[in-house]
Amino acid sequence: MEPLAPQSDVQSIGDIFQVLRRRKWSLILPALLIFFTAAAVALFLPPVYRSTSTILIEEQEIPAEFVRATVTSYAEERIQMIKQRVLSFSRLNELVNRLNLYLDRRNSWTTERIVTKMRDDIRVEPVSAEVRNPRTGRATSATIAFTLSYEGRNPDAVLQVVNTLTSLFLSENQQVRERQTAQTTEFLETEMNRVKAELEALNTKIAAFKESHMHELPELFQANIGGKERTERDIDRLTDQIRTLKDRESFLQSQISALPVKDFGNEDRKTLEELRILLVSLKSRFSDEHPDVIRTRQGIADMEKQVAEARPGRQASSKSSSVPNDSVNPAHVALTSQLVAIASEIESINRQIRALRQSGEQYSRRIEASPNVERAYNSLLLEKGNTQAKYNDLMAKYMESQVAHGLEKEQKGERFTIIDPARSAERPVKPNRLAIVLIGFVLAVGVGVGIAAIREHLDDSIRDHRRLSRATPYPVLVGIPRIETRGDIARRRWKRAAFSMGIVVLIAGGLYAFHTLVMDLDILWTKISSRLNFFV
Repeated sequence: MEPLAPQSDVQSIGDIFQVLRRRKWSLILPALLIFFTAAAVALFLPPVYRSTSTILIEEQEIPAEFVRATVTSYAEERIQMIKQRVLSFSRLNELVNRLNLYLDRRNSWTTERIVTKMRDDIRVEPVSAEVRNPRTGRATSATIAFTLSYEGRNPDAVLQVVNTLTSLFLSENQQVRERQTAQTTEFLETEMNRVKAELEALNTKIAAFKESHMHELPELFQANIGGKERTERDIDRLTDQIRTLKDRESFLQSQISALPVKDFGNEDRKTLEELRILLVSLKSRFSDEHPDVIRTRQGIADMEKQVAEARPGRQASSKSSSVPNDSVNPAHVALTSQLVAIASEIESINRQIRALRQSGEQYSRRIEASPNVERAYNSLLLEKGNTQAKYNDLMAKYMESQVAHGLEKEQKGERFTIIDPARSAERPVKPNRLAIVLIGFVLAVGVGVGIAAIREHLDDSIRDHRRLSRATPYPVLVGIPRIETRGDIARRRWKRAAFSMGIVVLIAGGLYAFHTLVMDLDILWTKISSRLNFFV
């Protein structure tokens, strides 16, 4: 007879029960093995406790319109920065040694691994909320708080760790804010002093520039033009005076030439008289220390000496001469003195014209140099203005920074506040023993049913007349039922008793596990009673 091809004979619920009866041990044993393994895992896994503290990020008490904070980082950024500082290797290692954490792993794990494990057990999670931006008016997500939690096997140690970490976060935040404000104030003070030194150097440079270009500054440009025009008018006026004086001089010379010729006896005496007349004219206009007065007086002295030397010869000639020695002609002397006065006045006017022309040239040079001086002067003023504006801005910011630093020192700025302190964990958060048991139960049933179905599918045994009629071409004439002996009946009863006992043990074990891992049975009974009383 050829082996039968696998074919399902399950056509009714009775057939299913027949399969379960035949494959009960293939179903029960794997299921019990997996279930008790899951229950053992749930029972013997060490409990893990968690403590959590909630820290609120409070805004500064004084409005930002009055005091502007110098710490401009976002809350998430500052939390992450503080987290990296607090969870550093040195601090976590010191915390592990001080609180005697991970004692069961110190012999087998390195220090780096223990610190890494502790860092993984610490969680910092932000708490966000929808807030409205006062500037844009739009709703946006903002971090208003954050939670700090730690997981461990000892609830007391877990609580100590969370409290210590919370204190570190609060103190580190305060120190970071004070340090940032102090550094900002110091930087602004340094920059302000540097810009102040630049401003003083520019003031000194501008003062030296003004001193070296005193008459060429832009504000004196109109004064220089006016001075040049006034000088030109004075030159024209003096030129007209010289022209008038020269006309007068020509007139006097013509009058002198019209006088009758008279022998004055001695030409030296004539010259001496002219010099004396000139000296009188010069003294009327200049002091005795004037160079012209001194020169004229010296000329008179020389001429008197010359006349004195020539006097004896003239006396001898006068005795032999029949013509008397007449005195000087008064008209000639008057006209000559006027000519000398006019000449002296013309010389004085020429000196004034030369002085005015020199002054005009100076005014011209100032006017020509004024554009370049103005360009350089405006450049210095622009640089000074920019430096002064920068200094004023730094001064204002420095004052604001000082106020902000005082705000942080008095803890009036943005700060961390504990709104939900950590509490000692009463129940472990890991493992979820009930979930492990339920998953083990579902997996046990699935594996048991799967093994039973596979064995039934691979079994070629003929157990009823339908399968026999399909396997052979001969008809089935009669079916002989199973014949049970007394031994079979006794074994069946023993198996039923053992099964019942196993069910009782399983229920008792389940109740104990529920009482130990999930909830006290007294509490469960109280809840059930209250629900029943509610329905009644």
